[in-house]
Amino acid sequence: MNFIKNFFTNLSDLQKRILFTLGALIIYRVGSFIPLPGVNASAVLHLFQGEGGMLGMFDMFSGGSLSRMSILALNIFPYISASIIIQLLTATSKSLNELRKEGESGRIKINQYTRYLAVLLAIVQGWAVVKGLEVMAPVNGVPAVINPGLSFELSAVIALVGGTVFVMWLAEQITARGLGQGASLLIFAGIIAEVPGGIAKMFSLGSVGQISPAMIALIIGFVVGIIALIAFMEQAQRRIQILYPRQVMANGVTNTNASYLPIKVNMSGVMGPVFASSIMMLPAFLQRFVQSENHIVQSIMGFFTYGTWSYMALYTILIIFFAYFQTAVVFNSEETANNLKNAGGYIPSVRPGEQTSKFLDGIVSRTTAIGVVYLVVVCVLPIILNTQLGMPLAIGGTSVLIVAGVVLDTMNQVQSYMVAKQYSSVIKKAQKKGRFRV
Repeated sequence: MNFIKNFFTNLSDLQKRILFTLGALIIYRVGSFIPLPGVNASAVLHLFQGEGGMLGMFDMFSGGSLSRMSILALNIFPYISASIIIQLLTATSKSLNELRKEGESGRIKINQYTRYLAVLLAIVQGWAVVKGLEVMAPVNGVPAVINPGLSFELSAVIALVGGTVFVMWLAEQITARGLGQGASLLIFAGIIAEVPGGIAKMFSLGSVGQISPAMIALIIGFVVGIIALIAFMEQAQRRIQILYPRQVMANGVTNTNASYLPIKVNMSGVMGPVFASSIMMLPAFLQRFVQSENHIVQSIMGFFTYGTWSYMALYTILIIFFAYFQTAVVFNSEETANNLKNAGGYIPSVRPGEQTSKFLDGIVSRTTAIGVVYLVVVCVLPIILNTQLGMPLAIGGTSVLIVAGVVLDTMNQVQSYMVAKQYSSVIKKAQKKGRFRV
């Protein structure tokens, strides 16, 4: 026990965060294998065999929890849907907008509202899943639900909602005590867990002649190209020069302080495509688990069928909308302009205040337009290649974007911790030499 205590005592803050993140992801993966009580897992797994499209993407994002029908089947997506709704309401509701401006206390209240709404959405989605399992056709004479009825429905919904609440809590703990953004890391872990199976399936099809070696090489080259594009675009930025008032030094020489304001091309990160995907998953989710013979309902569901041009058009519109919306949430040009004015900084040839705000708005709009084109290419082009041209991609563009984006964000956070540690060690050494007096 003393060895373990001394081991964790001697760890740096970065090492503790890395270990905490790894431990949380291991717990998450273990939880994804705990089956939902009263469900025949083999019958549900048979339902998902060969399942592609948006529901297959949902299953990949959850790390196979949905196809195994585990207690974490709903995963983090009720929370993501709730976040979308709350952010939209914050932009349109005066009371929520005022609450957001209150700082940390307002943010805590908004997060609490998001959790309540996520639980409500989890109850609705969980009930839809449970009712869908009860009416599911038996597989080889074996029903999906062993003992259907009210008792099963209540226990299953409670288990699914409890799993969602646990995943929400785990994501928040990773964000606060680990590395990276918790929700994105959990989705990242689910995708990574399913990638080896997809790659093995592709090579097995190649071994029996269903996929030619040239096609396999083309797929690998395409994925590598997408990863290279993501790595380049996620680091791309427009730097705006900021000047500060001149300072007169002791020797009479004037010194002009200059810095740069970085404007990322894809300021929304991976959250824009994640939000768009979570909305597009809902019709596929309902289509699979809520059976309806109504022609109007079937026509509406057909509009959302994965791979159709209507589906891709709507998906593109949602990506564009959430990219701009998330950018507006992340970057406030008016607030940035006021901060620069209060600090005495200014952009060359631009007057401080309102003109600076308009100038920044124009820059952000143009850079975001480039980022939107990049997101659409990465997320929609693989769907076209898969459904229209028959290229059997083992992983979609959205999944690659999430994986690469999370890796880059985590690496940047690790680098910032290392730089902070180096500065801290330099200051301590300087204090020991008497350069700083405390």
